[in-house]
Amino acid sequence: MIEKIGNVSLDLTYYPEEDYYCDGAVEDELLSIVQEVEPSEYGRVIEERKSWPILYHLSPLRENIVDWVPLNKDAKVLEIGSGCGAITGALARKAESVTCIDLSKKRSSINAYRHKELENVTIKVGNFQDIEPSLENDYDYIFLIGVFEYAQAYINTERPYEEFLHIVKKHCKADGKVAIAIENKFGLKYFAGCREDHLGEYFTGIEDYPNKGVVRTFSRGGLEKILKACQIEDYSFYYPYPDYKFMTTLFSDERLPRLGELTSNLRNFDRSRLLLFDEKPAFDGIIREEAFPMFSNSYFLLIGQAEATVYSKYSNDRAAEYAIRTDIVKEKSGNWHVEKHPMNPAAKGHMEQILHAKELLSDKYSQSDLVVCECEPKEDGLVFPYLSGKTLEELLDECLEREDTKQLEQLLEKYMSYLNYNKDYPATDYDLIFPNLLITENSWQIIDYEWTYERTIQPEEIAQRALFCYMLGKGKREKLNLDLTYKIMKIEHLSMEELRKKELNFQRLVTGERKSLSQLRDLLHEEVLPLRDAVAIYQNEQALERMQIYVDDGHGFREEQSDFYTPEQLAETENAPKRYRLEIPVPNQVKQLRMDPAMFPCLVTLHDVTLKIQDKQSTVALERIRSNGSIIASNTFLFRDNDPNFTLPLDYGKTTVLSVEYSVVRLPDKLAPLIAMEKPRKLFGR
Repeated sequence: MIEKIGNVSLDLTYYPEEDYYCDGAVEDELLSIVQEVEPSEYGRVIEERKSWPILYHLSPLRENIVDWVPLNKDAKVLEIGSGCGAITGALARKAESVTCIDLSKKRSSINAYRHKELENVTIKVGNFQDIEPSLENDYDYIFLIGVFEYAQAYINTERPYEEFLHIVKKHCKADGKVAIAIENKFGLKYFAGCREDHLGEYFTGIEDYPNKGVVRTFSRGGLEKILKACQIEDYSFYYPYPDYKFMTTLFSDERLPRLGELTSNLRNFDRSRLLLFDEKPAFDGIIREEAFPMFSNSYFLLIGQAEATVYSKYSNDRAAEYAIRTDIVKEKSGNWHVEKHPMNPAAKGHMEQILHAKELLSDKYSQSDLVVCECEPKEDGLVFPYLSGKTLEELLDECLEREDTKQLEQLLEKYMSYLNYNKDYPATDYDLIFPNLLITENSWQIIDYEWTYERTIQPEEIAQRALFCYMLGKGKREKLNLDLTYKIMKIEHLSMEELRKKELNFQRLVTGERKSLSQLRDLLHEEVLPLRDAVAIYQNEQALERMQIYVDDGHGFREEQSDFYTPEQLAETENAPKRYRLEIPVPNQVKQLRMDPAMFPCLVTLHDVTLKIQDKQSTVALERIRSNGSIIASNTFLFRDNDPNFTLPLDYGKTTVLSVEYSVVRLPDKLAPLIAMEKPRKLFGR
């Protein structure tokens, strides 16, 4: 049975007439959006709705994870677990045909409506195991993006991941490839305080999924064990950063990240996170130790011959006319070159502008020793030589590392000499910041001149922006003496806030009417809680759960005659969390005693109150105890405010040991005031 949505075919032959997987009302919302809104307007809808599922399913940036793969126009592609079609369009725009498989009809309908103009997409709806025998065995590429980790949910064998890979692999042609995008269970973000992506729990992947369940992600070593068991030897690992969902940069074993490159780490869109440490310097340390593959947040595993692309950087979180991708490509000779590609037809004009910028800057610096990197047009972009050396940013970092003030001063002075060279020439590279200058033994070269304007911009403004961008890297850069640096560069010292406002104006030009991904994260209001704040909150919560004991020796209850007992000091009774036992000596001069079991609205149950007087133990008659709460059961009391307490009169002049066993259930702050409370009275009084 075939159902058509636009040009897309929904094959319902294997559909079980029921969606066994559904995210609820948000899928109806997504279906309504793709039926009524053009794809070019998805960005506006994402900003208006401020919803993680809508961002996740409809953002065009989701396509980055597969966009770099060089599919031929005659490629035959299989996408397993296509969902709402986050990457289907990117595959279909390049390949001859794309066959999708997904269990959900509603999700497949969302996919079809958003790509209804494409004529080369077929979506098979149903369980993979039911559909699989009917699949052909000549696919050029098979994509499993965010799918492999669920293998044991639908492959019921002792080794589901190996079995799944065996099944998938047999549908490839001899030189075909399988691509798997998956989180790394040991990704640095999880150590730093992000929750596990699938289960939403802290450290559960690091702890090897102690609560079991059907989801499993793997380290690189874990994936390689699966490959070895499947006798697969031809494969390559790529490293999507920050992760594969919203990848901005793709690294490989041939082009791993360099010091200072990994700066965009606050990417919690779906839920709050802790911030146990700063991931940037942690990544720098990992890079120095050559351990990045172990701690990459995600993997893109390619089974089959490696692609020529060894690095890819996306600059498509921008207005459409400026959206580009930069690749480093390995040639058959083993040499590398750099390519820039427009991400859409509107950005082709930007490619022409970059080519024109090269001519302008070459003329501006023709009589100096500053070199402008060569650039040649290509059929769908531009080609640059790959140059070896260190950027000015890297060299400044090294100066800070070894506290070499003299070398740092020389580098900054030379940088300023280039900014001031021919400064009245009507062309300025506004983005002549430290990472865009490459320094070799023989020369300084401008390696990126994308934002060159045919007008004069004061060197001081460029220098101030360069310093601002540099300081955003934090870490050891915070050691930079800014007063001295501004003096060396002979420019006005502006505040970070003033510079931030200027940068926001420039970014608005770049992004146009769109909000950047980091701005969208802020719209979603998912909290980032630094360690010190988390500890303070925890300590405060612990303080609120303390039992406070006041004693009255004839002068009333006073703070200075009270003691606190924290939950750690209270003995939790076996198999009963939040049920505590407290035993304390009471001096013989005490007339009465007050117990404050918590400092928030709550329900308190007194399970046992016992007094030991002169070696005789007796249970306290509960009617002797007074409280400011309301009785709701025989020994349970409701407290509506933050000062719950019980008062117990004692026999004056007798040494006493008090033993109390009680439990506390906290009430939500918004609920407690709504609950009617009786007047305070004697417990069990009539």
